[in-house]
Amino acid sequence: MALRTASMNMRNKLLPMFSATSLLHSHATSFGFKEVQEEEKSQMVGNVFTSVASSYDLMNDLMSAGLHRLWKDRLVSKLHPFPGMKHLDVAGGTGDVAFKILETINKMKLRTMHNVPEDELQEETQIYICDINPRMLDVGKKRAIEQGLGKDPTLLWLEGDAEALSFDDDSMDGYTIAFGIRNVTHIEKVLSEAYRVLKRGGRFLCLELSHVEIPVFKELYDYYSFSVIPAMGELVAGDRASYQYLVESIRRFPPQEKFASMIADAGFQKVEYENLVGGVVAIHSGLKF
Repeated sequence: MALRTASMNMRNKLLPMFSATSLLHSHATSFGFKEVQEEEKSQMVGNVFTSVASSYDLMNDLMSAGLHRLWKDRLVSKLHPFPGMKHLDVAGGTGDVAFKILETINKMKLRTMHNVPEDELQEETQIYICDINPRMLDVGKKRAIEQGLGKDPTLLWLEGDAEALSFDDDSMDGYTIAFGIRNVTHIEKVLSEAYRVLKRGGRFLCLELSHVEIPVFKELYDYYSFSVIPAMGELVAGDRASYQYLVESIRRFPPQEKFASMIADAGFQKVEYENLVGGVVAIHSGLKF
């Protein structure tokens, strides 16, 4: 009886420490291997991408030996772009995916010019490049100018949050996010927003660095990730910490099966994924019916 009384007294002392109010303001999330407050993460991730924006494409080429271009080609091929589509590319600041989508559509238009006027198709097609980081968008706009696409009305650049998109419900034919979803605070909110803005029949596609399960390859990949990539970031971009965060964030991202189940929980159907390079990256897809 004395023991029970002592336990009750201790519980009464501890309860105020874990009140609803204190829990409401103590939500933590991951920033790499660190635990940080939710309200801090977006600022910290923003600082990372502001720091690496100018060298982002060069570092992607170096880290992946250029393979990221092939991975994005595969992503776009699974999207099945078509002239006149309304597409949203989230976390697409530097424009890589959007440019590939536009290139695919332009090739299709060349094959159908005898049926539909090119100017009409150009006006109908809209590819929105949405990114929360203005520095990344600046890099993308500069690249568009360099590629002769600076005044292309098809490409629409806007600053926005993947967790709270400004687009109407059922307004997009396609949604892509490449190497971006692992950096958000709430993956579930991003998936919910993707589902909301897609039309019925709309396609969701996510390209993300993922998890390698082959034992020997995993050991080599881990060594490369933690020993080579941060050193490369320091040498090329003058920023070791940002690339240390990069490799840590990959390890904290849900495994392929778990992420697929999260996509399905958001409402998508026919959810599947394709591992590339043994799971170094994976392309997840789903349809809104």
